[in-house]
Amino acid sequence: MVVGSLGTYATVKSYGLKGKLLSKKMFQTLAESRNLEEFVSRLNSTKYADCVRQIPKPYSSNNIEMSLRGKQSELYYKMMGAVGGSNLLMAYYYKFIFKNLKNIIKGKILKKNDGEIESTITLRAEELIHRKDVTLKALSANTVEEVITNLKPYGFGSEIEKAYLVYKDTKEIGVIDTYLDKILYQNLADSIKSNADLNLLKLFGIELDVYNLTNIVRAKFWNMDSQMIKELLISHTASTSDNLLFSMIDAENIKMAFMELSKTKFSSIVISEGDDIFMINEFERKANIFLYNSLLKEFANMFKLSTAVSVVRLYDYEIQNLASISYAVENNISTEISMTKIIAPV
Repeated sequence: MVVGSLGTYATVKSYGLKGKLLSKKMFQTLAESRNLEEFVSRLNSTKYADCVRQIPKPYSSNNIEMSLRGKQSELYYKMMGAVGGSNLLMAYYYKFIFKNLKNIIKGKILKKNDGEIESTITLRAEELIHRKDVTLKALSANTVEEVITNLKPYGFGSEIEKAYLVYKDTKEIGVIDTYLDKILYQNLADSIKSNADLNLLKLFGIELDVYNLTNIVRAKFWNMDSQMIKELLISHTASTSDNLLFSMIDAENIKMAFMELSKTKFSSIVISEGDDIFMINEFERKANIFLYNSLLKEFANMFKLSTAVSVVRLYDYEIQNLASISYAVENNISTEISMTKIIAPV
């Protein structure tokens, strides 16, 4: 629990930030932009004006995303200060570093040149906590094998090595994201276990459940065997039983795996029809809406760390929305299609 004057400050700050979340109507306005210049002009009328000034010209969706990610990491950093430090927020914070590592590793695998890889990373998060060494060691490597060697002293080189071996077997570049997410979410699970806040245990236990469930269906799509899938799961901390997870893993196909969820709290987001890719994508979309709504409900609890964590997670979705819309505008994707990807308050 966040207590005392520090808790009051963090709570007030959390509610203030929640009140500034962009409305769905604003996302609609941004999505209707005719080009990126118009998108940036409209974004300039929001709280992101300072972020807009940092976007280099000519505008691109990638440049816009990099600037937004920098602001996102600054928000996390400020909130960690507001609550007087938090292992849980720090565990989440590392996603910025892992995002860079994912892009570097996938770039090396796909033989992208240094300029292409560097355009997909921003070191703002590392600068704030003085940990540029991890990302720079990965970036300076000439091969994936060298990345693995450089990162082993940090404790996660072995997981990246596993990911690379699975990639070579499956040729699915998404396994890199999955294995790095496993490290991130296991750290998150460990942070939650050490916290006595029941709100945190309940709220973020749901997120850990969703991580495990999503990984199972993805891995089945990649034709990974049962033992490999089990190795992707994080140590269980929430209400979804191991029996359910193992039943999904052993299911004959993805559709049958989803059917295992039909009698659980996730029954409302179960997908029963469509091909495998559609079912997986639609499940992920509905799961994100489920998580988003859970975060919003947390604001009924005053002076809780879960409120402070919830608001930065809501901003994660907002910035993801903005990045998605800028990409859609750049590539002339219709407003109707881009708005189906948006997760925001109605």
